[in-house]
Amino acid sequence: MPILEGEGVTKYFGGLAAVSNVDFHVDQGEIVGLIGPNGSGKTTLFNLISGALVPKPGVIRFKGEKITGLKPDQICRRGVSRTFQSVEIFGNMSVFQNVLLGAFFGKPGVSSADAASVAAEFLELVGLSTMGPIPAKDLTLANQKRVEVARALATKPELLLLDEIMAGLTHTEVAHAIELVDKIRKKGITVIMIEHVMTAIMSVCERIIVLHHGAKIAEGTPKEIAASKEVIEVYLGE
Repeated sequence: MPILEGEGVTKYFGGLAAVSNVDFHVDQGEIVGLIGPNGSGKTTLFNLISGALVPKPGVIRFKGEKITGLKPDQICRRGVSRTFQSVEIFGNMSVFQNVLLGAFFGKPGVSSADAASVAAEFLELVGLSTMGPIPAKDLTLANQKRVEVARALATKPELLLLDEIMAGLTHTEVAHAIELVDKIRKKGITVIMIEHVMTAIMSVCERIIVLHHGAKIAEGTPKEIAASKEVIEVYLGE
């Protein structure tokens, strides 16, 4: 059974359909890429899945249960976490405190010791275990993105939504980010990732969904997407 399903998912802003009648599914353990030109509806779809927006019409189910209309904190505590296109961290707090917030938020009633253990675990996973005391604002962009990933992971999600975690990174940093996504999958976490770095999408995703003007125009394996004339025309280019 898919861990996530969407049926007829639609969202209008005024008279503009940002997402239009999109059906999708994500299977347990998959890494699914979500691509398309700027303004194609990718982040809006993430906002709909995570509860920041409500589809009208359309239904989204997580683990077979309808989550449409639930608040973001309710969806997060059911096991869906995310990062943001523009890094959203608490700059004046330490790296460790940022991740600790995720540990407390994900499981209400967790003890301070358990939350600290979870934060340490995921700082280690993202490669920032030595940077816990540093103010988050003092990190490089690449490491700030890792803090955000660690904070999302600290909520203990079953499904992680990654919104352009490789944007603005160097080639070396992109390679490290690809390794991190693979580590996350090996932890048993399902991943949907929005990304414009096509080498990353093509190398780590089993399946890719393509949006254009809010509508799904293609879906398939990286090889199938790379060969799609429509996708090449509207997004990939020659």
